[in-house]
Amino acid sequence: MTGFYSDPNMNGLLAALMKPARRKVFVSYHHGGDQAYYDEFSRFFHDQYEAIRDNSLERMIQSDNTEYVMQQIREKYIAGTSCTIIMIGAESHQRKYLDWEIKATLDKCHGLIGIVLPTHTKNPAGEIVVPDRFLDNCKSGYAAWAHWSELTAQSLTQLIDTAIAKPQWQIDNSRPMRQRNG
Repeated sequence: MTGFYSDPNMNGLLAALMKPARRKVFVSYHHGGDQAYYDEFSRFFHDQYEAIRDNSLERMIQSDNTEYVMQQIREKYIAGTSCTIIMIGAESHQRKYLDWEIKATLDKCHGLIGIVLPTHTKNPAGEIVVPDRFLDNCKSGYAAWAHWSELTAQSLTQLIDTAIAKPQWQIDNSRPMRQRNG
């Protein structure tokens, strides 16, 4: 007589059912300037997270209709994820699709995290330049952030857990959408 635990097929099924699912996160970044950082992020965190990216919306969604583009962002990229990670490099603050992806994330009340890349820029006051909508949510207390050099599997898990636990009343999505790249 074969028992439940002696059946190798059942053990494999049980192990698969008990294994935690990889959490899905959407990663937004400037494809022209920060692709190498996304590739490294994806490689390093592959086993822990399913990193969803937009494959450059400028090429994927061929439309001038802003509402249609926003619907596509929400439905094809943001839906099914728990948070959005914004990779903040030298030109991130000038990119309209980053702004739109942040807006779509906040529309869905998902967590919002900024990762400051080594390529970031600072303003004359010495402050890190970030996308305006992201800054609004840092000031409100909704967005979490960290520096690239501080990222570990444990720190990213803590950031994501913190970001998705933030109260929705802290969301500031009042800024008009960026209409063009800077």
